Amino acid sequence: MSVDGWNTVLVLGGIRSGKSEFAESLVADAPVVRYVATAPEGDPEDTEWATRLATHRARRPGSWTTEETTGEPRRLADVLGSAEPNETLLVDDLGGWVTVLLDPEYQPADDVATIAELAEAIRSCAARVVLVSPEVGLSLVPTTPLGRAFTDALGAANRAVADACDAVVLVVAGQPAWLKPSTPTATAAPTGSASVGSVRTAARHAAPSQAAPSQATAGRTDASLGDAEPTPEVQLPEVLTHTPPVAPHQEPGTPWAAPTMALPMVATGLVIQPGMELPMPDEYAGPQAVDRLATLDVPGAGLGVLDRVVGFAAATQGTSTPVAWGSVRVLLLNGDHAGGASAGTVTGESARRAAQARAGRGALARLAAEAGASLQVVDTPAAAPMETQPALSGEQVESALRHGWRLADQAADAGVQLLVLGACGAGTEAAAAAVLAATAGAEPPSVLGRVITASGEIDDAAWMVRCAAVRDALHRTRRSPRSAKDVLAELGGGDVAVATGMLLGATARRVPVLLDGPVGLAAGMVSRDLAGQSRHWCLLADHGQHPAVRLAADVLGLTPLLDLRLDLGEGANALVALPLLRSVLALAAALPVHPSLSGDVDPDGTDEPPTGPEPDYDEPAYTGPGYTDPEFAEPEPAGPGPTRTWGDEQPASGWRAG
Repeated sequence: MSVDGWNTVLVLGGIRSGKSEFAESLVADAPVVRYVATAPEGDPEDTEWATRLATHRARRPGSWTTEETTGEPRRLADVLGSAEPNETLLVDDLGGWVTVLLDPEYQPADDVATIAELAEAIRSCAARVVLVSPEVGLSLVPTTPLGRAFTDALGAANRAVADACDAVVLVVAGQPAWLKPSTPTATAAPTGSASVGSVRTAARHAAPSQAAPSQATAGRTDASLGDAEPTPEVQLPEVLTHTPPVAPHQEPGTPWAAPTMALPMVATGLVIQPGMELPMPDEYAGPQAVDRLATLDVPGAGLGVLDRVVGFAAATQGTSTPVAWGSVRVLLLNGDHAGGASAGTVTGESARRAAQARAGRGALARLAAEAGASLQVVDTPAAAPMETQPALSGEQVESALRHGWRLADQAADAGVQLLVLGACGAGTEAAAAAVLAATAGAEPPSVLGRVITASGEIDDAAWMVRCAAVRDALHRTRRSPRSAKDVLAELGGGDVAVATGMLLGATARRVPVLLDGPVGLAAGMVSRDLAGQSRHWCLLADHGQHPAVRLAADVLGLTPLLDLRLDLGEGANALVALPLLRSVLALAAALPVHPSLSGDVDPDGTDEPPTGPEPDYDEPAYTGPGYTDPEFAEPEPAGPGPTRTWGDEQPASGWRAG
């Protein structure tokens, strides 16, 4: 599908507005499309309706497959839920689906619950989906009860689906107007049967970023890397090791992460390209682990929102009884961004932070030592000023992606069970904001956090310089492609590129990643466009009130577990939360099932009365050292006690007399 950065799109429009043709043009570049037909066949004598259906069928290419859900409205959610990540679905349309939903044959039916199920299925759908729906809210209120029921139900469905989709477009008289987000990157490729006017309209309203590549990107290595010259790989940095605790219930030497796929290789090394088939977490283990929590022997209501930690660990470990992460590695990415992106940053500050971490000093190193985590400082390529030129060359992007993948491979081979991603480079927040603006349609000022000086003051002038740098970079690249690698080259820089490769490599090796900060979330946005499975291996402990993190987390479907509002540096915030997450997993793994649920109500596990001598309740409970039997105790010597004053006495109410 040629809507970069989004997996789900809702196309709204009135009757004969061209909405179906526009939706079909969005999926025209997909190799295989599954067309989900929702409209009923109608009256056999209604020739006009039959002609409409025949016209729709004639426009579909022969490579498309058709699936009908007219027999059962609830089946649409099942179709979306079972779709594979490499599939593309076109659902046309929700008006027909609501018509079947309100059919007396399916009454009484809870249409509100069915619409909610559909919206949830769209949010969790792994495939790319385009949904078509008529917009009837602009007409008069129908005069019949059935007409009002239809418009009300369809309006509710459109609102729920629009909220669940990544992008929404309204087609009026053949003219698409993007509603969510306001400036998407979209290309409407014409189909063979589309009218000339619709093709011309689609091309006119395509985002400028889809035009021919700029000179800066010309001649770069393509996705296959077949014509690229071999690029020497950078030596992996040293790992500062701390002895991690041994995970319970884990046999020594048993790897948690193993190779799960055979990726294409060429002379230059690993090929990282869009559409990679990476593994998904176990879809059954997570819900089973959360259900098991309700049976544990705890005095209160349970773990609250932290049950998501148990579900995540269970899914990524592939068991309903997950254990706490024993071996943890922190990857600290150090790469500066030149130009206005680093406005307000003290020169050499990032290098000082990296040297501090290597020496085992500073907040991040101390927290890593407390958690028993190893620390690896990774120097990434410095990024050029993005407002005037590409941040990296195409070859640097390829090398950085492979380097990040190798870091994840190295960690998995060492038995690491959890990766924590951090960054300390200058200008990282502005680079992450530029990536979010390009991939999620965000406005730079809304995702750029305030600039805080070393003295704790807010530097508004530096913040405005950063905003201007991101704005100018987006303007410079307005006619450049918005593919994942192009975004990394033009805007992201070395740290985001290495982080992206690391997320993809960790996904391939089934190693979960704890994200923390703008660089990690920006890499999550880019890696999703290369392999949508990667976001399911990521966990976000806290958003730290950072606007870019909050927006990216919302797009990626990552709900922060905590709201501590920490700002200790990217990576350190996650390490603060790590002991709590480990404790939750250890508690969930160690607690037994409540006796009332297991059928074991006897304290000793038998149905027989307890045996042994009856306890003598007249005897004291403690007879150890220092104990004196009152029968043989010597009387206290008579005499005046310690001197006390009236002011020393404390009334029982807690008030002090005086």
